[in-house]
Amino acid sequence: MLEKKPLAGIRALDLTRVLAGPFCTMNLADLGAEVIKIEVPGRGDDSRGYAPTMPTGDSGYFYSVNRGKKSVTIDLRTPDGASIFLKLVAECDVVVENFSPATMDRFGVGFEELQRANPKIVLCSISGFGQTGPMAAEPAYDIVAQALGGTMSITGEVGGAPLRCGVSIGDLSAALYAVSGILAALRVRDRDGVAQHVDIAMLDCQVAMLEDALARFSVTRKIPEPLGTRHPSITPFQQFKASDGHFVAGAGNEGIWLRFCDAIGRPELKDDARFKLNTDRTANHPALEQILMSHFLEKPRAHWLERLNVAAVPCAPINNVEEVTQNPHLHERNMILHAEVPGYDGLIVPGSPLKLAGSPTIPDTRAPKLGEHTDEVLSRLLGYDTKQLAELRQRRII
Repeated sequence: MLEKKPLAGIRALDLTRVLAGPFCTMNLADLGAEVIKIEVPGRGDDSRGYAPTMPTGDSGYFYSVNRGKKSVTIDLRTPDGASIFLKLVAECDVVVENFSPATMDRFGVGFEELQRANPKIVLCSISGFGQTGPMAAEPAYDIVAQALGGTMSITGEVGGAPLRCGVSIGDLSAALYAVSGILAALRVRDRDGVAQHVDIAMLDCQVAMLEDALARFSVTRKIPEPLGTRHPSITPFQQFKASDGHFVAGAGNEGIWLRFCDAIGRPELKDDARFKLNTDRTANHPALEQILMSHFLEKPRAHWLERLNVAAVPCAPINNVEEVTQNPHLHERNMILHAEVPGYDGLIVPGSPLKLAGSPTIPDTRAPKLGEHTDEVLSRLLGYDTKQLAELRQRRII
């Protein structure tokens, strides 16, 4: 087992709040970076007030995306607060922010000021529409990115209204692209010795994740629409209903299709000219779906899943969230954890999917109290003594 995680020795200043930015920096913390979350004195990240609220008074939402970080309160709206922040920048490797574009400049801590404080700093800016372009200054939420980026237009039932994805994919995809961008920027810094500004737009990330929808449109000139649970190019590949519940199954190649037919007791489908090849099955999807839907209603879900599993056909029950927490495979892989919340042991959080050979796989699951580490960080990194800290606190700078 390695004694250090991959990003041990990297120190990041986290100016972000709510979801996209905090999820990015949480992943950096999971990988071993020291993440110092800078929050407004007395108020902190807006998500500290989001439900669900635990018996301790802490927000479960905040805990779920801010584990393993340190909290320092500094009022960047004041010149002295901005000055303290720039001193911290000189001691750090990365700054992550998700303010509206130009906000950092208004605070006096824009990229040029950061470079003067630290010529090798990596700044990552996460916003709705990016730092440039005609929409840069417009406000955005996850649902706005999903709507403008096309995600909602291809999500939902056939002929139904567009639907938002069940998780905040606009925020989360931007967060994960930001992690990739930061790691790439650190590589450039180490190789070339220069500062980097990573510009991540939620809308860009949604377009990047359109997968084959753009290809289908550009080749066929037909606008992709919601298809329910089925895949636009692979058949069968969707949700089915048994006599007592739903499950999914997919046949991504001809070998799996042949096993699928035998497993469900319909070998004659293999010889049906309408369903010979995947292109045939996709073209004749309505007919095949009707046959399969009627057939699967004859038996319970466990019956079909057992037969499909034996035949090595990819399949699964559609689990609810409680069932996910009870999956022994996920427990074995440390993906279902109980967060370290002082005074409460009931908060379930996901583990980290970032598993590297020889590196610890269980992250620090405790999130910081507001301003919990202010004195420790400012004294350790900047040498502030008790008198200086008391003066700054009296003036509400920290």
